Amino acid sequence: MSTRLSHGGRLTDRSTPVQFTFNGRSFSGYAGDTLASALLAGDQMMMGRSFKYHRPRGVVSSGAEEPNALVNLGQGDTHEPNARATTTEIFQGLKASSQNHWPSLEYDVGAVNAHLSRFLPAGFYYKMFIHPRPLWKHVYEPFIRQSAGLGKAPHPEARDPDTYEHFYAYTDVLVVGGGVAGLQAALEAGRAGAEVLLLEQTAHWGGRTPVDGGEIDGLDPDAWIEKAVGELEAMPNVRIRTRTMGAGIYDHGYVLGYERLTDHAPGQPGPRHRLWRIRAKQVVTATGAIERPLAFAGNDIPGVMLASAVRDYLVNYGVAVGDRTVVVTTNDDGYRTAIALKRAGLDVPAVLDAREYGGGALMDQAKEMGIRVETGRGISKVKGGKRVTGVATCGIAGSGALIDEIACDCVAMSGGWSPVVNLWSHCGGKLFWDEAQACFRPDTDRAPTGADGKPFVTPAGAANGYLYLSETLSDGAVGGRTAATATGHAAGDAAVPETSAPVEAAPRPVWMMPEGAPYEYRAKAWLDYQNDVKVTDVQLAAREGFESVEHTKRYTTLGMATDQGKLSNLNGLATLANALGEEIPQVGTTTFRPPYTPISMGSIAGEARGSVFQPLRRTPMHDWHEAHGVQWEPVGHWRRPYCFPKAGESSEQAVHREITATRDSLGLLDASTLGKILVKGPDAGRFMDMLYTNLMSKLAVGRCRYGLMCSENGFLSDDGVVARLDEDTFLVHTTTGGADRIHAHMEEWLQTEWWDWQVYTANVTEQYAQVGVVGPNARKVLEKLGGMDLSAEAMPFMTWADGTLGGLQARVFRISFSGELSFEVAVPAGQGRALWDTLMEAGAEFNATPYGTEALHVMRAEKGFIMIGDETDGTVIPQDLGLDWAISKKKDDYIGKRAQERSFMDNADRWKLVGLETLDGSVLPDGAYAPTDGKTRNGQRNTQGRVTSSYFSPTLGKGIAMGLVHNGPDRMGEVISFAAADGTTMTEARIVNAVFFDPEGKKQNV
Repeated sequence: MSTRLSHGGRLTDRSTPVQFTFNGRSFSGYAGDTLASALLAGDQMMMGRSFKYHRPRGVVSSGAEEPNALVNLGQGDTHEPNARATTTEIFQGLKASSQNHWPSLEYDVGAVNAHLSRFLPAGFYYKMFIHPRPLWKHVYEPFIRQSAGLGKAPHPEARDPDTYEHFYAYTDVLVVGGGVAGLQAALEAGRAGAEVLLLEQTAHWGGRTPVDGGEIDGLDPDAWIEKAVGELEAMPNVRIRTRTMGAGIYDHGYVLGYERLTDHAPGQPGPRHRLWRIRAKQVVTATGAIERPLAFAGNDIPGVMLASAVRDYLVNYGVAVGDRTVVVTTNDDGYRTAIALKRAGLDVPAVLDAREYGGGALMDQAKEMGIRVETGRGISKVKGGKRVTGVATCGIAGSGALIDEIACDCVAMSGGWSPVVNLWSHCGGKLFWDEAQACFRPDTDRAPTGADGKPFVTPAGAANGYLYLSETLSDGAVGGRTAATATGHAAGDAAVPETSAPVEAAPRPVWMMPEGAPYEYRAKAWLDYQNDVKVTDVQLAAREGFESVEHTKRYTTLGMATDQGKLSNLNGLATLANALGEEIPQVGTTTFRPPYTPISMGSIAGEARGSVFQPLRRTPMHDWHEAHGVQWEPVGHWRRPYCFPKAGESSEQAVHREITATRDSLGLLDASTLGKILVKGPDAGRFMDMLYTNLMSKLAVGRCRYGLMCSENGFLSDDGVVARLDEDTFLVHTTTGGADRIHAHMEEWLQTEWWDWQVYTANVTEQYAQVGVVGPNARKVLEKLGGMDLSAEAMPFMTWADGTLGGLQARVFRISFSGELSFEVAVPAGQGRALWDTLMEAGAEFNATPYGTEALHVMRAEKGFIMIGDETDGTVIPQDLGLDWAISKKKDDYIGKRAQERSFMDNADRWKLVGLETLDGSVLPDGAYAPTDGKTRNGQRNTQGRVTSSYFSPTLGKGIAMGLVHNGPDRMGEVISFAAADGTTMTEARIVNAVFFDPEGKKQNV
């Protein structure tokens, strides 16, 4: 029977009682309690039901690895499912309820599944729910949908009252984990002068050490931790955060942190959760280790817990999980729990040590206290239903013949410790198998590397496989000094704290008790508590051919629950290895994926809700545009000026004025929204050749080239100007709405197809402001600013140069999208408004006129330049647009090449781009079709072409259009008719060359 002791509880404040409810029943706890500790103190042993068989489930751990005690929190708008009772801090008025049962936790009709378990083995759903189809649709599917899931999703009309935010941080050294290894690493890096950020996922510093005991520099662990934290808080170069989890490590030192700000005290002002986006030069993962459960029959009955968790609840919260606790262990750590329980006045009927010769100093201490110790022994089965009533013991070897039975109400099991290697593995860190400790550890010779090829992640302490106190602190110090040195700081040779702790004997790996257990024992020995995966399920998967650990994982759902296999994976791997007759390292591990534990959807969204669900992007010149009467056009998330109407002017008149002023003298375009993606690395040229139809690897440094990008299906997806910055670096310009999409396209190919190429990409669109300076006087106004030679000889068409303009550091591109003399000037975003103001002032004598997207589109159409999204619709290839010249004949391949060689694509009988002029000078409707005789198979009229872009050209004084026409280039001069929106009014147009203005290109090359 679990109960609150009259003494103890280092984390609780007994002067502050807290009232809360669970399943409508009132409970009492203290400030500092977790929901799990407070429920155990109230003898609430059962806290949930398992997913498949609805078996009774009690808490098994004390931390984020908990697979069983998942609860619903709150009601109505504050309802949240699948919260871990072990990490939920209680507060006054908390309302919690269990989940995955009906009608109640104690009496659940779903428990009938447990009696049918023989007929519901691993993978039964793959075999059963396929045929017949009507039975699936009308019987299986509704039943499964009703039964699926654990907690219930909030009501669709519920509106989360809390707020969330994103926070950006930059640091030299990020230390993840605030145990003694993490504290020591942060101290070493901070003393070296590095900027340090230290994150700890719990509310308390020190990790397990205060519970496990020992001395550090002659101090008890709590005193040393307080001293270390005080020193860190006094350092101006160090920031420390509790309740902040390192959720994931990504390439190049990018780390996500997840901070819970007000979960423990709702109603306080400010955001509830904060998502940290951290850029760190070096990362130290001091994430500790997790104790492994043991596999024996009945190891899921409420009251069977990790030995470390039993000790945690006793020491940290003053809660005795049971009055009589049997400890079963494969290592010395189990004795710590037995000793702690005995000191608290609780009964320990026996310690069952799987090792033939037992343990070290801790075993001797337990014996001296009068605790019965049995070596070479284990548990054959646990007795009880909704709580433990006793255990049957057996020898480890053999088939589990009963030795004796012991009455108890709690079982504390310790199967050894597994370093938390998740974060290390997220970014590519490799592992090796430590035979002595029976665990996977980071292989520091194969550490994650950055763009410079150097390691940027260092494991420390227990996360690095150093499980004993002296080793943990020593390795933490090494990790901190290594990280500080890698960031250019001189780390000293500070003395590692002296420690004292009992010498421990080697552990013995035991993956099943007893090792020769018969089927009836194995069928009740659980690996994955939440998903109801048994030892026999993994063995069945092996017999049915699922030899890959990833296949076994999916077939059995091992490790696919909300805990992501933190407790079950290694035991499952070992079981699979034994079934296949292989060694554990040969079987390997499953993939570790972020986040380390689930994070809230609200933190992912941040402030993106309500009216700013999709955040609006604004250029640095946005306020100037607003002040000058802009008419906005949405382009993706951006707001771009459509035109700048003056008083009494219509939008159409404003566009015509802007075009005329630009063609006659000088126009200014805010081009900051154009996508800008950096592609860098030794294989950058090779990568660019695959991305583009053109040959980009031979582009000279200082030159620009117009390029086309296709999807793997061969269709044109984007275009833009590429500039080569140096031998290993290209700057890719994309369409405004295409930057994020194209960057994702690049990353997909790099991560899935060309993962071994040394290429780095970065979307730098918002880091730069860019202004198009366009028109006959463009060179004059820039020369007026001074600082760069922009003559035709110094900067010919399709080149770029860095320099200073008007005192501003700038990069100037000699490119044109209007057909006029044009320069695009890029400066850091923070100087964008200064550049704009400077150009407007200097250009006043030339009638500098800001122009918007509509004027831009008209001028590009006058030149016959295509626009992605207008001339393309997902079915158009470059050859359809007359861009054969942009497809290199000097390279073997590019994305889309194979598709373009298919018979349907490599066919002259296609719709192709032409210019269109109406006979009466009118403007053709956008999207208008040219009907022809006959009908299609679905009864619609046949068509021979459609209008892709159509405008009135004030330069030419008539309507112009571009369109895709069947065999268009072969039909020059032919007149065809286009239907208006009503389908009856017809407008005649002549097929002409798509270049309407300055076909020789004299103006842009002046």
